[in-house]
Amino acid sequence: MSFVITAPEFVTAAASDLANIGSTISAANTAAAASTSQVVAAGADEVSAAVAALFGMHAQSYQTLSAAAAAFHERFVALMNGGAAQYATAEAAAASPLQTLEQQIFDAINAPFIQALGRPLIGNGANGAPGADGQAGGLLFGSGGNGGAGTAAHPAGGNGGAAGLFGNGGSGGPAKTNSNAVAGGNGGAGGLLIGNGGAGGTGGSGAGGAGGTGGAAGWLFGTGGAGGAGGTSIADAPGGTGGAGGAGGLFGTGGAGGHGGGSPPGLGKGGSGGAGGVGGAGGILLGNGGAGGAGGDGIVGTGGAGGAGGHGGFINGSGGAGGLGGFGPQGGAEPTQA
Repeated sequence: MSFVITAPEFVTAAASDLANIGSTISAANTAAAASTSQVVAAGADEVSAAVAALFGMHAQSYQTLSAAAAAFHERFVALMNGGAAQYATAEAAAASPLQTLEQQIFDAINAPFIQALGRPLIGNGANGAPGADGQAGGLLFGSGGNGGAGTAAHPAGGNGGAAGLFGNGGSGGPAKTNSNAVAGGNGGAGGLLIGNGGAGGTGGSGAGGAGGTGGAAGWLFGTGGAGGAGGTSIADAPGGTGGAGGAGGLFGTGGAGGHGGGSPPGLGKGGSGGAGGVGGAGGILLGNGGAGGAGGDGIVGTGGAGGAGGHGGFINGSGGAGGLGGFGPQGGAEPTQA
């Protein structure tokens, strides 16, 4: 029996199908009962009456057997539903101790490292509270936690936590809206060996805060994090500059630069596009440069300049495309591909 595998959800679905079949058969039997059990004799003679009575007896016997079969069908469906519920309860009861045991093992492994270094050996870092940085991931395995969103007390977005040897960096938190040029959080660095950098957070709207810088990728393999978008200006001022993309690893692509924030209808200028992922150059051997971010729209003022694309890898790799200049009566400049 230890090799028996049961999926309670499939058993429940099968029981539901059987119940529907039983309901259909019962409805058909009910509809046919009157016409089959009350057969009118073909004539007034005794033979016709005997034939009609015989058919009526057969019909009544069929209805009796059908009622017994329907009762058995209902009991069978009830047993299937009950069995599925018991299996589900048993699985839930077995899973809880295993999860507790797993957590206890991780706690025992991580305790000395947390006490000595303030960081676990294995496990993902916790996401930051509003306005706070995300925690770093485990020294060996683990992704960094995401930075918290900006608040009135801490308007800047929290930085994403860094990963350990293997893992992805946490994303930077967005800055508080309607803040005074407050930047989004920077993305956390990817694992030292393998991992992607975290994305930068969006800059705050208001005076147009800068987007956060994307996190650098792991030294060996990984893609740099994308830069955060610049915040939209709601005052007569330029939109926020997009964040730079993170560097790629030895083999990896640089992160794309964030788009510049736009400005409101007025005399403001669109924010400049974020610089292309420097990580393209960071892909020392192989890897493409990150694309530059598009400049923000100036509406009435000048459009923001597009960000420069990142450099490609030394041996093989294409430079990132430059970002488009922002829309405006005086459009923003569009840099060339790196």
